[in-house]
Amino acid sequence: MNEITFVDSRRYKYRLVSHHSQNWFAHRTFVRQIRFMQDPKRYTITAALPYANGPIHIGHLAGCYLPADIYVRYLRLKGKDVQFLCGSDEHGVAITIKAKKEGITPQEVVDRYHVMMRDALNDFGISFDHYSRTSSEIHKETASEFFKTLYDKGVFDTKKTEQYYDPEADQFLADRYIMGTCPVCGHEDAYGDQCESCGSSLNPTDLKNPRSTLSGAQPILKETTNWFLPLDKLAPKIRTFIESHSDWKPNVFGQCKSWLDAGDGLQPRSMTRDLDWGVPVPVEGGEGKVLYVWFDAPIGYISATKEHLGADWEKWWKDEDTRLIHFIGKDNIVFHCIIFPAILMEHGGYILPDQVPANEFLNLEGKKISTSRNWAVWLHEYLNDFEGKQDVLRYALAASMPETKDNDFTWADFQTRNNSELVAVFGNFVNRVMVLNKKYYDGQISSQGEWKEIDTQTLAEVREHLGKLETSIENYKFREALQALMNVARAGNKYLADEEPWKTQKTDPVRTATVMNVASQITAILAVASEPFLPFTSAAMREMLNLSDSANWSAMLQSAPMLPEGHQLGESKLLFEKVEDNQVEAQLEKLAQSVPAEVEATAPAIEPAKEEATYDDFVKMDLRVATILEAEKVKKADKLLKLTVDTGLDVRTVVSGIALHYAPEEVVGKQVCLLANLAPRKIRGVESRGMILMAEDEDGKLVFVQPGEAISNGMVIA
Repeated sequence: MNEITFVDSRRYKYRLVSHHSQNWFAHRTFVRQIRFMQDPKRYTITAALPYANGPIHIGHLAGCYLPADIYVRYLRLKGKDVQFLCGSDEHGVAITIKAKKEGITPQEVVDRYHVMMRDALNDFGISFDHYSRTSSEIHKETASEFFKTLYDKGVFDTKKTEQYYDPEADQFLADRYIMGTCPVCGHEDAYGDQCESCGSSLNPTDLKNPRSTLSGAQPILKETTNWFLPLDKLAPKIRTFIESHSDWKPNVFGQCKSWLDAGDGLQPRSMTRDLDWGVPVPVEGGEGKVLYVWFDAPIGYISATKEHLGADWEKWWKDEDTRLIHFIGKDNIVFHCIIFPAILMEHGGYILPDQVPANEFLNLEGKKISTSRNWAVWLHEYLNDFEGKQDVLRYALAASMPETKDNDFTWADFQTRNNSELVAVFGNFVNRVMVLNKKYYDGQISSQGEWKEIDTQTLAEVREHLGKLETSIENYKFREALQALMNVARAGNKYLADEEPWKTQKTDPVRTATVMNVASQITAILAVASEPFLPFTSAAMREMLNLSDSANWSAMLQSAPMLPEGHQLGESKLLFEKVEDNQVEAQLEKLAQSVPAEVEATAPAIEPAKEEATYDDFVKMDLRVATILEAEKVKKADKLLKLTVDTGLDVRTVVSGIALHYAPEEVVGKQVCLLANLAPRKIRGVESRGMILMAEDEDGKLVFVQPGEAISNGMVIA
């Protein structure tokens, strides 16, 4: 009997046992889990390394950096030992493409954007403990050591493959250096890895009439040698790891399962590239090659820890009492949940990620964010246009965070959330408390008299909202947590409106003092509880309240008041101000100017209406909201995906003809509309029970018909 042991960051040890000496998991295999302790001693939190070929935009913030910062600030408030790590991802072909276009070196490109991204994130309040970069020497050493260890252990498969080569530029071509006609939609400028017109994933050899973007020459196929990570052989270990995390968000767990359960399963992936920009391959035969960017980039988290902590780094990556959490966007799920864990397992000695709470994508004014068309809200520009209003954007993005499906940011919503919520609710409550305390008690906390039922009820309601806030953050439901925070402010506002201390001060000053004491304690609670979401506001409130730095999460939940009787308050100031119409109009005009006239869409041709249907025809259809749990391609059917769907009534299989428009991993976790009572029929040998509702746009792309917000599966569409 043979045994492999690895430890994940939840303090679970896995012993993978095989009863066949040559083939792990080939025969009777079982897994034993042993829990070591309930709470970790420390947290290693990472945020995806931003790519150093352009500035940060709001999609990056809502997808990764803001949720990570909210979570980290919450942990710190609770007194947890945390390291929050990130850095610039400075390798890969996109860097070299930008350098060639601008006539500068790749190093000059990354130097420019590294500083721009680092400073903008810092100014926005993203509270990294350390922000590094992958062009650093310590990163090159760390990534090289990882590759060399796996190479020495015989993990890699060495393969000779044919790859496109530019005979005029005299170099092998990365996928993005090749363009041609898309075999799916006919778009003439598709890249070697993806068609940006129809979204299809491609291989360079799929393109018709391929051409090199370096010289314009037609590339030729030439043999080259590279080192592959054998994900097919490692699939049993990876599956065991993934299936131990069924508590992951449905979009994350489902995408991982779709990769594992795809018709051909996991396939070997090359960990080296024929390029001259990156970490050189550190073994014999590696001349002229660099490490694959998705091999070296996640290792950047480890090298950043080394750079920051020196000799003390290991416990943050190797101690089973450390919890590792990756915050990423959905496009990085496979790299952080499958490839990076496989690398860590094969290296040995490292903990594995416990949570990977990936978000979906954020759209802008109803359209996908496009950096090439400048359809984006750039963080550095926002910080200039709305000076001192970091928390307004943090609030608006947290409120529309794409946690379970793609969501939309609009400037109108930004204005409404600021004016109707931050100004009218949160800021109004705090301002009234500060002004009345100054007016009645010279800025000191009043004494408490006898409590009434409304006092007890209001504080109990506040505690309930705090409990919801805490539970929601612990479960990475940040929109829900933000709502709970605002409900604390709403409870405070309602309490003041009901008790009217500005009236009772003349008739019952003892009662007024009690009301103002209670309202002041709620204000102090807001000052602490708001810090994960609104750190600049929280800091301003602490100064206004003269609140001690020791007022943390624990102090907030204790029965003793954070502001004792006679406590002297500081000077009051307005926390928020209205966003005016002209400010919003200026941002919309900026977006309008960013889209060239030639790319503005013409009115699409609309199909004529079908023949009239009776009401009886309509009510026969049982339309329900459902969620896609798993997806895989149907064998020998290019257009079909086999979907496992939770209808609220049952879990069933639906075959859908959307494979040319969506990869399996793209649809997992999506909430959709389902015709649930369509008669079952077999499609390519698979029984399909229902139909997913889709719309076809003017370019022929299928788009999901979805509810406007997340609701329970099984809800009837009428």
